[in-house]
Amino acid sequence: MSAARPDFEKLMERQRHFKSSERRLVGHVPTIAITPVADGRTIAYESNVSGTWKMVQKVYDLISNNVFLPDGTPVRLVVAPEIVYGARTGAIAQEYYTKEGVSANIWVSRSWAYSDELMSACQGLGSSEWQQAAYGLNQTNRPGAVWLKAFCAAMDEKKRPIFSIYNPDLEGEEGEMSPYVVEKLLRFARCAAAVAEMRGKNYLSVGSVSMGIIGSDVRRNSLLHYFGMGSVSVDMVALRGRIDRGLYDHEELEKAFRYFKKNFKFNFNTGTKPYTDDALLKESILMAMIVRDMMIGNPAIADKAAAKKYGYKADVEHAQGFNAIASGTQGQRAWTDLYPNFDLAESILNSSFDWTGFRTPYIVATENDSKNGIGMLVAHLVSGGMPQLFADIRTNWTAESIKKATGVDVSKIVPDGFIDKRNSGAGALDYAVDAISLVTKDKKVSIQEVAAALRKNKSLQKKLIDDATKGTIYCGAVLEYFLGDGLSSHYRTPGGIPMTAYRYNMVGDEMTCSVIEGQTVDLPIKVAEHVNNVTDKTWPESYWVPRGMSSFEYMSRIGPNHDANSFGLIGADLLTLNAMLRIPVDMHNICKCDIFRPTMWDRFGGDDFRACEKLGPLYI
Repeated sequence: MSAARPDFEKLMERQRHFKSSERRLVGHVPTIAITPVADGRTIAYESNVSGTWKMVQKVYDLISNNVFLPDGTPVRLVVAPEIVYGARTGAIAQEYYTKEGVSANIWVSRSWAYSDELMSACQGLGSSEWQQAAYGLNQTNRPGAVWLKAFCAAMDEKKRPIFSIYNPDLEGEEGEMSPYVVEKLLRFARCAAAVAEMRGKNYLSVGSVSMGIIGSDVRRNSLLHYFGMGSVSVDMVALRGRIDRGLYDHEELEKAFRYFKKNFKFNFNTGTKPYTDDALLKESILMAMIVRDMMIGNPAIADKAAAKKYGYKADVEHAQGFNAIASGTQGQRAWTDLYPNFDLAESILNSSFDWTGFRTPYIVATENDSKNGIGMLVAHLVSGGMPQLFADIRTNWTAESIKKATGVDVSKIVPDGFIDKRNSGAGALDYAVDAISLVTKDKKVSIQEVAAALRKNKSLQKKLIDDATKGTIYCGAVLEYFLGDGLSSHYRTPGGIPMTAYRYNMVGDEMTCSVIEGQTVDLPIKVAEHVNNVTDKTWPESYWVPRGMSSFEYMSRIGPNHDANSFGLIGADLLTLNAMLRIPVDMHNICKCDIFRPTMWDRFGGDDFRACEKLGPLYI
């Protein structure tokens, strides 16, 4: 039955306008299906109905209570209309999932089922892109694990990667699910939701390649094939044009200006400089607002009343933005030889707060390093919405080099050295604070739980914002390099914070990823001051040690001069997500017991590179 014919005459008369969306970006909320399966034989089926639905209920409740998008939106869950036990019931599930926009599926069974007959339930639109997992009950009298092995083998044969979940020990059906099963289900759901959230969104390239850094180049086909994302290029003259034409919210600019003046300390440049202090601050804030507007849109730009009041021409097209889930700004040199750098803009956009209060961070890469920007996006999604730290891998300091430079012995603090991570003044301001310890002293609490606690608790939000603003000073840019001046955020990241470093790399047309867990360190004041003064005292300081390797090994093996970093130890999630996208991980320090990849990887001897090469990128 076809849909009703549109009234084309009314459509022709309709005036275009800015249509608000429920969330920051336009797009379907990631939707995961839970598909119960069972033996279809009479009596066998009936004896499994109750137990199967109880398993589904546990999985449903676990995910709905624990998996959220960065803005706090819960992932959508749908359940098959009935237990799937053959081709027709599988087709019924397929029809329903197609209507619901499913992008991932978890099969659940406590019994035997007929594997090949179930395939119709994962043949909906885009099903080759669906993320698939299967959870089989590991019991002697209920052969869910037997079905699981048979079904995963069938999926491997069909070249459909699937994540296999069953408990190492025999498991009972009463009470809570085992911690092992819980961990695997949540990891799959988090990563599958992240994959779906990126799909169909855009990367906004504000400008082009910064200072000839080809490692930062925006690789459009790679964004499409590996992440399912589009890309939008905006020449930097468009940003200048918006400023000059007044295409921004003028009242918001004044509010933001007052906020910065009240809450932050400043150390402006003195002597001959291109801007007065207030003019520099306003221009820097305006750059942040306009980058944000180009990412997500702003109805104020289409508001005719506001336009008349503030002397600009309302523009619906410019109000729309580019539905960009991540972006990067070229900065040096085409812009910064003439205008302020993007340090303030990037630092406040990447933070979890601004003049509007606590809110979801934006993802904005310094120097338009799209590989770092995409890494920041991925880590932001799997960490539950935590802000990310863009950094230069500035210097590898050994204990010996510190002793020689300062006379201080730090061999007990950093026996294998540390990395000085700083990049201009663009670091997210949250990294002036130990956001994890602010929420809990329990090291076993996941970073996703920390993120959820911050979203729910206004007093924690206020504490975070107060501590971050008090710990930050905005410094005038080094005029030798930034002729147009700028304001760089300076702070010192506390030690003892679990922090994961990561980086996407291109080798020809093939993408790889590096993932290393570690933690920040507190250096003696004399040492930190020396490192700061001989590097750049206007930039944020974050001193970090990788786990299980020397700082020299990290610096020598990581790809380019940039990496990005996340609060928390999210390495295992990043390995799982990259397997979903078919991106091999070239370097990591994740325990073998925590690596969770599809069963097909075992068919290739566990070789991540061979499996990804045979399958190819997810979106082809």
